Amino acid sequence: MHFTEMAAYDDADVPVITRGEGAYVYDSDGNRYLDGLAGLFVSQVGHGRSEIADAIAEQARELAYFPIWTYAHPRAVELADRLAGLAPGDLDRVFFTTSGSEAVESAWKLARQYFKAIGEPTRHKVISRRLAYHGTSMGALSITGLQAIKTPFEPLVPSTVQVPNTNFYRAPRHGDDLEAFGRWAADQIEEAIVQSGPETVAAVYVEPVQNSGGCFPPPPGYLQRVREICDRHGVLMVSDEVICAFGRLGEYFGATRYGYLPDMITFAKGATSGYVPLGGLIAREKLMEPFKEEGAAFLHGITFAGHPVAAAAALANLDLFESEGVLDNVRENGPVLRATLEKLLDLPIVGDVRGDGFFYGIELVKDKETKETFTEEESHRLLKGFLSGALFDAGLICRADDRGEPVVQLSPPLTCGPEQFDEIERVLRKVLTEAWDRL
Repeated sequence: MHFTEMAAYDDADVPVITRGEGAYVYDSDGNRYLDGLAGLFVSQVGHGRSEIADAIAEQARELAYFPIWTYAHPRAVELADRLAGLAPGDLDRVFFTTSGSEAVESAWKLARQYFKAIGEPTRHKVISRRLAYHGTSMGALSITGLQAIKTPFEPLVPSTVQVPNTNFYRAPRHGDDLEAFGRWAADQIEEAIVQSGPETVAAVYVEPVQNSGGCFPPPPGYLQRVREICDRHGVLMVSDEVICAFGRLGEYFGATRYGYLPDMITFAKGATSGYVPLGGLIAREKLMEPFKEEGAAFLHGITFAGHPVAAAAALANLDLFESEGVLDNVRENGPVLRATLEKLLDLPIVGDVRGDGFFYGIELVKDKETKETFTEEESHRLLKGFLSGALFDAGLICRADDRGEPVVQLSPPLTCGPEQFDEIERVLRKVLTEAWDRL
Protein backbone atom coordinates (compact mmCIF):
# COMPACT_ATOMS: atom_id res chain seq x y z
CA MET A 1 0.00 0.00 0.00
CA HIS A 2 1.13 3.54 -0.70
CA PHE A 3 2.92 5.46 2.07
CA THR A 4 1.99 2.69 4.52
CA GLU A 5 4.03 0.90 7.18
CA MET A 6 3.30 -2.62 5.95
CA ALA A 7 4.35 -4.23 9.22
CA ALA A 8 1.45 -2.46 10.92
CA TYR A 9 -0.84 -5.05 9.36
CA ASP A 10 1.13 -8.14 10.39
CA ASP A 11 -1.39 -8.70 13.17
CA ALA A 12 -4.28 -6.54 11.97
CA ASP A 13 -6.71 -6.53 9.07
CA VAL A 14 -6.41 -3.95 6.34
CA PRO A 15 -9.53 -1.72 6.33
CA VAL A 16 -11.48 -2.34 3.14
CA ILE A 17 -13.78 0.50 2.05
CA THR A 18 -16.55 -0.86 -0.17
CA ARG A 19 -18.88 2.03 -0.99
CA GLY A 20 -19.56 5.72 -0.46
CA GLU A 21 -22.56 7.97 -0.17
CA GLY A 22 -22.32 11.73 0.21
CA ALA A 23 -19.85 12.58 2.95
CA TYR A 24 -19.69 9.01 4.26
CA VAL A 25 -18.00 5.75 3.29
CA TYR A 26 -18.65 2.18 4.46
CA ASP A 27 -16.26 -0.70 5.08
CA SER A 28 -16.61 -4.41 4.36
CA ASP A 29 -18.15 -4.95 7.82
CA GLY A 30 -20.83 -2.33 7.22
CA ASN A 31 -19.33 0.33 9.51
CA ARG A 32 -19.91 3.96 8.50
CA TYR A 33 -17.21 6.66 8.53
CA LEU A 34 -17.34 10.39 7.97
CA ASP A 35 -14.83 11.05 5.19
CA GLY A 36 -13.16 14.02 6.83
CA LEU A 37 -10.30 14.01 4.32
CA ALA A 38 -12.44 13.78 1.16
CA GLY A 39 -10.60 10.59 0.24
CA LEU A 40 -7.29 12.37 -0.18
CA PHE A 41 -8.39 16.01 -0.67
CA VAL A 42 -10.31 14.74 -3.70
CA SER A 43 -14.06 14.07 -3.23
CA GLN A 44 -15.33 17.63 -3.57
CA VAL A 45 -18.98 16.83 -4.36
CA GLY A 46 -19.09 13.66 -2.29
CA HIS A 47 -19.38 9.97 -3.01
CA GLY A 48 -21.94 8.13 -5.11
CA ARG A 49 -22.87 10.94 -7.47
CA SER A 50 -24.82 9.31 -10.29
CA GLU A 51 -24.52 12.47 -12.40
CA ILE A 52 -20.77 11.93 -12.80
CA ALA A 53 -21.10 8.16 -13.12
CA ASP A 54 -23.66 8.60 -15.91
CA ALA A 55 -21.40 11.07 -17.74
CA ILE A 56 -18.54 8.57 -17.51
CA ALA A 57 -20.67 5.74 -18.91
CA GLU A 58 -22.07 7.86 -21.73
CA GLN A 59 -18.62 9.03 -22.78
CA ALA A 60 -17.16 5.51 -22.62
CA ARG A 61 -19.85 4.33 -25.01
CA GLU A 62 -19.27 7.24 -27.41
CA LEU A 63 -15.44 7.44 -27.36
CA ALA A 64 -13.62 5.55 -24.63
CA TYR A 65 -10.13 6.70 -25.56
CA PHE A 66 -8.18 8.73 -28.04
CA PRO A 67 -4.87 10.53 -27.49
CA ILE A 68 -4.36 14.28 -27.70
CA TRP A 69 -1.04 13.84 -29.45
CA THR A 70 -1.58 15.62 -32.78
CA TYR A 71 -5.34 15.07 -32.46
CA ALA A 72 -8.05 16.42 -30.19
CA HIS A 73 -11.46 15.19 -29.07
CA PRO A 74 -14.55 17.18 -28.02
CA ARG A 75 -14.40 16.62 -24.26
CA ALA A 76 -10.76 17.75 -23.95
CA VAL A 77 -11.51 20.84 -26.04
CA GLU A 78 -14.58 21.67 -23.96
CA LEU A 79 -12.81 21.14 -20.66
CA ALA A 80 -9.76 23.18 -21.67
CA ASP A 81 -12.02 26.04 -22.74
CA ARG A 82 -13.97 25.87 -19.49
CA LEU A 83 -10.86 25.80 -17.32
CA ALA A 84 -9.36 28.72 -19.20
CA GLY A 85 -12.54 30.67 -18.51
CA LEU A 86 -12.40 29.88 -14.79
CA ALA A 87 -8.69 30.56 -14.30
CA PRO A 88 -7.59 34.09 -13.38
CA GLY A 89 -6.10 36.58 -15.82
CA ASP A 90 -4.56 35.26 -19.03
CA LEU A 91 -4.00 31.74 -17.74
CA ASP A 92 -5.67 30.18 -20.75
CA ARG A 93 -3.41 27.41 -22.12
CA VAL A 94 -4.20 23.98 -20.66
CA PHE A 95 -1.86 20.98 -20.72
CA PHE A 96 -3.50 17.83 -19.38
CA THR A 97 -1.87 15.11 -17.26
CA THR A 98 -3.28 12.25 -15.20
CA SER A 99 -1.98 13.22 -11.74
CA GLY A 100 -0.66 16.01 -9.56
CA SER A 101 2.91 14.73 -9.65
CA GLU A 102 2.77 14.73 -13.45
CA ALA A 103 1.36 18.26 -13.42
CA VAL A 104 4.19 19.52 -11.19
CA GLU A 105 6.78 17.74 -13.30
CA SER A 106 5.23 19.07 -16.52
CA ALA A 107 5.37 22.64 -15.22
CA TRP A 108 9.10 22.28 -14.50
CA LYS A 109 9.73 20.81 -17.96
CA LEU A 110 7.72 23.60 -19.58
CA ALA A 111 9.69 26.23 -17.67
CA ARG A 112 13.02 24.72 -18.65
CA GLN A 113 12.18 24.34 -22.34
CA TYR A 114 10.59 27.79 -22.41
CA PHE A 115 13.74 29.48 -21.14
CA LYS A 116 15.91 27.58 -23.62
CA ALA A 117 13.57 28.67 -26.40
CA ILE A 118 13.81 32.37 -25.48
CA GLY A 119 17.58 32.34 -25.15
CA GLU A 120 18.03 31.93 -21.40
CA PRO A 121 19.29 28.33 -21.28
CA THR A 122 20.91 28.58 -17.84
CA ARG A 123 17.54 28.93 -16.07
CA HIS A 124 16.78 25.48 -14.68
CA LYS A 125 16.58 25.71 -10.87
CA VAL A 126 13.41 25.61 -8.79
CA ILE A 127 12.80 27.18 -5.39
CA SER A 128 10.15 25.67 -3.11
CA ARG A 129 9.29 25.75 0.58
CA ARG A 130 10.37 23.54 3.45
CA LEU A 131 8.00 20.69 4.28
CA ALA A 132 6.04 21.34 1.07
CA TYR A 133 4.83 18.21 -0.72
CA HIS A 134 4.75 18.49 -4.52
CA GLY A 135 4.62 14.84 -5.62
CA THR A 136 6.48 11.57 -5.92
CA SER A 137 7.92 11.35 -9.45
CA MET A 138 11.64 12.09 -9.46
CA GLY A 139 11.29 15.70 -10.56
CA ALA A 140 8.33 16.48 -8.33
CA LEU A 141 10.02 14.71 -5.42
CA SER A 142 13.12 16.84 -5.96
CA ILE A 143 10.96 19.96 -5.60
CA THR A 144 9.30 18.54 -2.49
CA GLY A 145 10.63 19.90 0.81
CA LEU A 146 10.29 16.72 2.91
CA GLN A 147 13.74 15.23 3.30
CA ALA A 148 12.55 12.00 4.92
CA ILE A 149 10.72 10.85 1.79
CA LYS A 150 13.53 12.02 -0.51
CA THR A 151 16.53 10.29 1.08
CA PRO A 152 15.66 6.72 -0.02
CA PHE A 153 15.69 7.82 -3.66
CA GLU A 154 18.76 10.04 -3.81
CA PRO A 155 20.47 11.23 -5.88
CA LEU A 156 17.46 13.15 -7.16
CA VAL A 157 17.19 15.73 -9.90
CA PRO A 158 19.62 18.53 -8.96
CA SER A 159 18.85 22.25 -8.95
CA THR A 160 16.21 22.58 -6.24
CA VAL A 161 16.43 24.93 -3.24
CA GLN A 162 14.10 25.08 -0.21
CA VAL A 163 13.18 28.22 1.73
CA PRO A 164 11.08 28.81 4.90
CA ASN A 165 7.34 28.21 4.75
CA THR A 166 4.57 30.35 6.25
CA ASN A 167 4.00 28.56 9.57
CA PHE A 168 3.33 31.63 11.71
CA TYR A 169 2.68 29.50 14.79
CA ARG A 170 6.37 28.55 14.75
CA ALA A 171 7.69 32.06 14.00
CA PRO A 172 8.24 33.66 17.42
CA ARG A 173 10.77 36.22 16.16
CA HIS A 174 7.95 38.25 14.61
CA GLY A 175 5.70 38.32 17.66
CA ASP A 176 2.11 39.03 16.63
CA ASP A 177 2.99 40.86 13.40
CA LEU A 178 1.70 38.50 10.71
CA GLU A 179 2.39 40.91 7.86
CA ALA A 180 6.00 41.42 8.96
CA PHE A 181 6.42 37.66 9.05
CA GLY A 182 4.98 37.43 5.55
CA ARG A 183 7.45 40.03 4.26
CA TRP A 184 10.32 38.14 5.87
CA ALA A 185 9.20 34.79 4.44
CA ALA A 186 8.80 36.22 0.93
CA ASP A 187 12.19 37.93 1.17
CA GLN A 188 13.78 34.54 1.89
CA ILE A 189 12.71 33.57 -1.62
CA GLU A 190 14.43 36.61 -3.07
CA GLU A 191 17.55 35.86 -1.06
CA ALA A 192 17.58 32.30 -2.41
CA ILE A 193 17.20 33.59 -5.98
CA VAL A 194 20.08 36.02 -5.53
CA GLN A 195 22.33 33.45 -3.87
CA SER A 196 21.57 30.86 -6.56
CA GLY A 197 22.16 33.40 -9.33
CA PRO A 198 18.98 34.84 -10.86
CA GLU A 199 20.12 33.79 -14.31
CA THR A 200 19.95 30.14 -13.17
CA VAL A 201 16.48 30.15 -11.53
CA ALA A 202 13.51 29.07 -13.64
CA ALA A 203 10.60 28.91 -11.19
CA VAL A 204 9.29 29.33 -7.67
CA TYR A 205 6.66 26.80 -6.55
CA VAL A 206 4.12 27.77 -3.87
CA GLU A 207 0.83 26.30 -2.71
CA PRO A 208 -1.88 28.86 -1.85
CA VAL A 209 -2.26 27.04 1.50
CA GLN A 210 0.66 24.69 2.11
CA ASN A 211 -0.59 21.21 2.85
CA SER A 212 2.29 19.31 4.43
CA GLY A 213 3.13 20.50 7.92
CA GLY A 214 -0.50 21.20 8.65
CA CYS A 215 -2.24 23.79 6.45
CA PHE A 216 -0.14 26.98 6.43
CA PRO A 217 -2.17 29.90 5.01
CA PRO A 218 -0.31 32.79 3.38
CA PRO A 219 0.15 35.95 5.46
CA PRO A 220 -1.52 39.08 4.02
CA GLY A 221 0.47 40.34 1.03
CA TYR A 222 2.86 37.39 1.00
CA LEU A 223 1.88 35.91 -2.37
CA GLN A 224 1.73 39.35 -3.98
CA ARG A 225 5.27 40.01 -2.74
CA VAL A 226 6.42 36.66 -4.14
CA ARG A 227 4.89 37.69 -7.49
CA GLU A 228 6.84 40.97 -7.40
CA ILE A 229 10.07 39.15 -6.56
CA CYS A 230 9.60 36.70 -9.43
CA ASP A 231 8.93 39.57 -11.84
CA ARG A 232 11.99 41.46 -10.63
CA HIS A 233 14.26 38.52 -11.38
CA GLY A 234 12.53 37.11 -14.47
CA VAL A 235 11.47 33.93 -12.64
CA LEU A 236 8.21 32.05 -13.29
CA MET A 237 5.75 31.67 -10.41
CA VAL A 238 4.00 28.29 -10.23
CA SER A 239 0.90 27.99 -8.04
CA ASP A 240 0.65 24.31 -7.08
CA GLU A 241 -3.09 23.87 -6.58
CA VAL A 242 -3.37 20.10 -6.73
CA ILE A 243 -5.20 20.38 -3.39
CA CYS A 244 -6.31 24.01 -3.27
CA ALA A 245 -8.12 24.23 -6.63
CA PHE A 246 -11.76 23.37 -7.34
CA GLY A 247 -13.45 24.86 -4.34
CA ARG A 248 -11.28 23.74 -1.44
CA LEU A 249 -10.74 27.42 -0.49
CA GLY A 250 -14.10 28.70 -1.76
CA GLU A 251 -12.94 29.58 -5.29
CA TYR A 252 -12.16 27.52 -8.35
CA PHE A 253 -8.50 28.42 -7.86
CA GLY A 254 -6.51 29.46 -4.81
CA ALA A 255 -4.86 32.21 -6.85
CA THR A 256 -8.28 33.82 -7.18
CA ARG A 257 -8.93 33.39 -3.45
CA TYR A 258 -5.76 35.31 -2.54
CA GLY A 259 -5.62 37.72 -5.47
CA TYR A 260 -2.36 36.93 -7.27
CA LEU A 261 -1.58 35.93 -10.85
CA PRO A 262 0.91 33.08 -11.24
CA ASP A 263 2.50 32.05 -14.53
CA MET A 264 1.24 28.48 -14.15
CA ILE A 265 -1.33 26.66 -12.04
CA THR A 266 -1.01 22.92 -11.48
CA PHE A 267 -4.17 20.96 -10.66
CA ALA A 268 -5.52 17.41 -10.19
CA LYS A 269 -7.50 15.74 -7.35
CA GLY A 270 -10.74 17.75 -7.15
CA ALA A 271 -10.96 18.36 -10.90
CA THR A 272 -13.13 15.25 -11.22
CA SER A 273 -13.94 14.81 -7.52
CA GLY A 274 -11.85 11.66 -7.82
CA TYR A 275 -14.21 9.77 -10.10
CA VAL A 276 -11.50 9.40 -12.76
CA PRO A 277 -7.83 10.48 -12.56
CA LEU A 278 -7.13 13.81 -14.26
CA GLY A 279 -4.61 16.58 -13.74
CA GLY A 280 -2.91 19.33 -15.65
CA LEU A 281 -1.36 22.73 -15.74
CA ILE A 282 -2.76 26.03 -16.93
CA ALA A 283 -0.21 28.48 -18.32
CA ARG A 284 -0.20 32.12 -19.30
CA GLU A 285 -0.19 32.91 -22.99
CA LYS A 286 3.43 34.14 -22.95
CA LEU A 287 4.62 30.60 -22.21
CA MET A 288 2.93 29.39 -25.39
CA GLU A 289 4.58 31.94 -27.66
CA PRO A 290 7.90 30.12 -28.34
CA PHE A 291 5.98 26.98 -29.29
CA LYS A 292 4.05 28.77 -32.03
CA GLU A 293 7.21 29.04 -34.12
CA GLU A 294 7.44 26.75 -37.14
CA GLY A 295 8.89 23.38 -36.18
CA ALA A 296 8.60 24.04 -32.44
CA ALA A 297 6.86 21.67 -30.01
CA PHE A 298 6.68 21.14 -26.25
CA LEU A 299 8.52 17.83 -26.21
CA HIS A 300 6.48 16.18 -23.52
CA GLY A 301 3.40 13.98 -23.48
CA ILE A 302 1.39 11.45 -21.47
CA THR A 303 -0.59 8.63 -23.07
CA PHE A 304 -3.74 9.01 -20.98
CA ALA A 305 -3.65 12.81 -20.52
CA GLY A 306 -6.90 14.52 -21.44
CA HIS A 307 -8.63 11.12 -21.49
CA PRO A 308 -12.17 11.49 -22.91
CA VAL A 309 -13.79 9.72 -19.95
CA ALA A 310 -11.82 11.79 -17.43
CA ALA A 311 -12.67 15.01 -19.24
CA ALA A 312 -16.35 14.06 -19.26
CA ALA A 313 -16.19 13.41 -15.52
CA ALA A 314 -14.56 16.81 -14.93
CA LEU A 315 -17.22 18.57 -16.98
CA ALA A 316 -19.98 16.82 -15.02
CA ASN A 317 -18.20 17.73 -11.79
CA LEU A 318 -18.12 21.40 -12.79
CA ASP A 319 -21.80 21.22 -13.70
CA LEU A 320 -22.54 20.11 -10.13
CA PHE A 321 -20.44 22.95 -8.77
CA GLU A 322 -22.66 25.38 -10.63
CA SER A 323 -26.07 23.76 -10.13
CA GLU A 324 -25.56 23.09 -6.41
CA GLY A 325 -23.69 26.28 -5.46
CA VAL A 326 -20.71 24.36 -4.11
CA LEU A 327 -18.46 27.43 -3.92
CA ASP A 328 -21.18 29.34 -2.09
CA ASN A 329 -21.43 26.52 0.45
CA VAL A 330 -17.71 26.69 1.17
CA ARG A 331 -17.77 30.48 1.48
CA GLU A 332 -20.78 30.34 3.81
CA ASN A 333 -19.71 27.40 5.94
CA GLY A 334 -15.93 27.82 5.93
CA PRO A 335 -16.10 30.20 8.92
CA VAL A 336 -18.45 27.74 10.64
CA LEU A 337 -15.91 24.94 10.22
CA ARG A 338 -13.18 27.17 11.65
CA ALA A 339 -15.31 28.18 14.65
CA THR A 340 -16.27 24.56 15.30
CA LEU A 341 -12.66 23.34 15.20
CA GLU A 342 -11.48 26.25 17.35
CA LYS A 343 -13.64 24.90 20.17
CA LEU A 344 -10.90 22.26 20.52
CA LEU A 345 -8.43 24.95 21.62
CA ASP A 346 -9.66 24.40 25.18
CA LEU A 347 -7.92 21.00 25.14
CA PRO A 348 -4.38 20.99 26.57
CA ILE A 349 -3.05 18.98 23.62
CA VAL A 350 -4.29 21.43 20.93
CA GLY A 351 -1.83 24.22 20.22
CA ASP A 352 -3.08 25.72 16.98
CA VAL A 353 -5.99 25.50 14.53
CA ARG A 354 -5.18 26.92 11.10
CA GLY A 355 -6.32 26.80 7.52
CA ASP A 356 -8.92 28.25 5.18
CA GLY A 357 -12.12 27.22 3.44
CA PHE A 358 -12.65 23.49 3.99
CA PHE A 359 -8.95 22.81 4.62
CA TYR A 360 -7.64 22.77 8.22
CA GLY A 361 -4.81 21.50 10.35
CA ILE A 362 -4.77 21.06 14.14
CA GLU A 363 -1.27 21.13 15.63
CA LEU A 364 -0.74 19.03 18.76
CA VAL A 365 1.66 20.11 21.52
CA LYS A 366 2.99 18.95 24.89
CA ASP A 367 2.72 22.42 26.42
CA LYS A 368 0.39 25.14 25.14
CA GLU A 369 2.24 27.95 26.92
CA THR A 370 5.68 27.18 25.54
CA LYS A 371 4.50 25.47 22.32
CA GLU A 372 6.77 22.57 23.22
CA THR A 373 6.37 19.79 20.68
CA PHE A 374 6.81 16.04 20.95
CA THR A 375 9.98 14.09 20.42
CA GLU A 376 10.14 11.94 17.30
CA GLU A 377 9.44 8.83 19.35
CA GLU A 378 6.55 10.46 21.22
CA SER A 379 5.07 11.78 17.98
CA HIS A 380 5.20 8.36 16.35
CA ARG A 381 3.62 6.74 19.41
CA LEU A 382 0.91 9.41 19.53
CA LEU A 383 0.02 9.53 15.85
CA LYS A 384 0.72 6.06 14.51
CA GLY A 385 0.40 4.18 17.79
CA PHE A 386 -2.90 5.68 18.87
CA LEU A 387 -4.56 8.57 17.04
CA SER A 388 -4.79 7.14 13.52
CA GLY A 389 -6.48 3.95 14.68
CA ALA A 390 -8.60 5.54 17.39
CA LEU A 391 -10.03 8.21 15.07
CA PHE A 392 -10.88 5.58 12.47
CA ASP A 393 -12.48 3.34 15.09
CA ALA A 394 -14.54 6.31 16.25
CA GLY A 395 -15.90 6.77 12.73
CA LEU A 396 -13.76 9.63 11.39
CA ILE A 397 -11.33 9.43 8.49
CA CYS A 398 -8.75 12.20 8.66
CA ARG A 399 -4.96 12.42 8.63
CA ALA A 400 -2.75 12.22 11.70
CA ASP A 401 0.48 13.48 10.16
CA ASP A 402 4.04 13.78 11.45
CA ARG A 403 5.60 15.56 8.48
CA GLY A 404 6.81 18.47 10.55
CA GLU A 405 5.14 18.94 13.92
CA PRO A 406 2.33 16.45 14.73
CA VAL A 407 -0.98 17.56 13.24
CA VAL A 408 -4.45 16.28 12.47
CA GLN A 409 -5.61 17.39 9.02
CA LEU A 410 -9.19 17.80 7.85
CA SER A 411 -10.52 18.34 4.35
CA PRO A 412 -14.17 17.27 4.20
CA PRO A 413 -16.26 17.10 1.01
CA LEU A 414 -17.38 20.56 -0.07
CA THR A 415 -21.04 19.59 0.31
CA CYS A 416 -20.71 19.26 4.11
CA GLY A 417 -22.24 21.62 6.64
CA PRO A 418 -22.60 22.23 10.38
CA GLU A 419 -23.98 18.74 11.08
CA GLN A 420 -20.82 17.08 9.79
CA PHE A 421 -18.60 19.72 11.44
CA ASP A 422 -20.17 19.01 14.84
CA GLU A 423 -19.62 15.29 14.29
CA ILE A 424 -15.96 15.93 13.49
CA GLU A 425 -15.53 18.04 16.62
CA ARG A 426 -17.20 15.46 18.87
CA VAL A 427 -14.96 12.64 17.64
CA LEU A 428 -11.80 14.75 17.82
CA ARG A 429 -12.62 15.97 21.33
CA LYS A 430 -13.18 12.46 22.62
CA VAL A 431 -10.10 10.93 20.99
CA LEU A 432 -7.74 13.84 21.69
CA THR A 433 -8.82 13.87 25.33
CA GLU A 434 -8.02 10.19 25.59
CA ALA A 435 -4.68 10.76 23.86
CA TRP A 436 -3.76 13.43 26.43
CA ASP A 437 -4.74 11.15 29.30
CA ARG A 438 -2.52 8.43 27.87
CA LEU A 439 0.39 10.85 27.61
